[in-house]
Amino acid sequence: MASKAFSFTKLVLLFVSRLLLKYYRNPKILQRNFSNSQFRLEKHFSIAQKKVLSNNTVIFNVEGALLKSSSIFSYFMLVAFEAGSLLRVLFLFLLYPLICVVNEEASLKIMAMVCFFGIKKERFRVGSGVLPKFFLEGVGLEGFEVMKRGGRSVGVSDLPQVMVECFLKDYLEIDVVLGRDLKVKGGYFVGLMEDRKNIDDHLSEIFEDEKECCDLIGISSSNKLIDCHCWSSLCKEIYLVNEGEKRNWHSLPKERDSKPLIFHDGRLALRPTPLAITATFIWLPFGSALAIIRAIIAFSLPFDLAIPILALTGMQLKLTKPKRSKSHNNTKGHLYVCNHRTLLDPVFVSFCLKKPLTAVTYSVSRISELISPIRTVRLRRDRDQDGEMMEKMLSKGDLLVCPKGTTCREPYLLRFSPLFTELSDEMR
Repeated sequence: MASKAFSFTKLVLLFVSRLLLKYYRNPKILQRNFSNSQFRLEKHFSIAQKKVLSNNTVIFNVEGALLKSSSIFSYFMLVAFEAGSLLRVLFLFLLYPLICVVNEEASLKIMAMVCFFGIKKERFRVGSGVLPKFFLEGVGLEGFEVMKRGGRSVGVSDLPQVMVECFLKDYLEIDVVLGRDLKVKGGYFVGLMEDRKNIDDHLSEIFEDEKECCDLIGISSSNKLIDCHCWSSLCKEIYLVNEGEKRNWHSLPKERDSKPLIFHDGRLALRPTPLAITATFIWLPFGSALAIIRAIIAFSLPFDLAIPILALTGMQLKLTKPKRSKSHNNTKGHLYVCNHRTLLDPVFVSFCLKKPLTAVTYSVSRISELISPIRTVRLRRDRDQDGEMMEKMLSKGDLLVCPKGTTCREPYLLRFSPLFTELSDEMR
């Protein structure tokens, strides 16, 4: 019994020591190792004092010199959740203690295997539709300003290329992005990444002819020792940023994005950190039971009775009613125009009005249509057929339409489809 307790204590001490080592690694050792090299190794804040960088090419490590946090677990968790399943998320979550204990390269391989194994390459859209939002939220303003001051910027990442390329090229306008390729077999990811050496070889090929005519500056983290070894033959100066500096960085304001983030297809509103995932799994049984109870109440009871009961379960809804105008056509229903931040918006409108509505949909799943407490009608994306169908529905009662055609959770108003303006004399 005592030996088991001793083994558990050793495991806990090993886990804590690995965490402390990641956060408090001292770059001074690295400086001594490279004190006689041809390039200079300096602290990150000294490059911010340089006035002119337009003649320099800046090579930077994405996780170490651009993102405020060097932890990449949450980004892999997003891939597991959005491209995989809840079972894949649970498996990755259970492996988190092991990921913290092993070295960085091994942890990357574990997360890549769990998240990408069996995912079809052609259907992988997480890198362009989900991850940019969370990457942008994690960008440090100080690191971003230094990258953009360079005449040319090259982002090097230990993450798979499919995770970071869209975020860096489309939203931050980074010139060259070098990530790790994932091996594909039969059109499916097998969960294996190419070796880091391939990135370094590609980087050397790009600048083999340029390093004599342009000044290359490298920016990395004090935790990324391998970057200094690989970039020493290319860069005349390498600047290191430590975790203490990054904790004081500010978040990148949305107006500083090169391209505004409008569409976000993800199902998660918060970053899936280990603490957030723990809370989610604890809440999941209670949340599922509560959702079933609320659905039964919404289906079986009239509005006047269901709304007070739903309020007792914790639902809160703020209603502002505009002044109603007199209807000029009593033979035709009203066309209600609804915002489309989530799939539940039409349901909320129906409950606020205390009247059954018919909602038109584009690409809602059959399951969502089945469990919807209000009637739904699927559009065919054909202007003439959809117009006739909506005219027919309006002759029978009120109709609700989301003219933007897609969900948009960001603070932007998308272009409306002109079809809905031709269908009713009175819109609300």
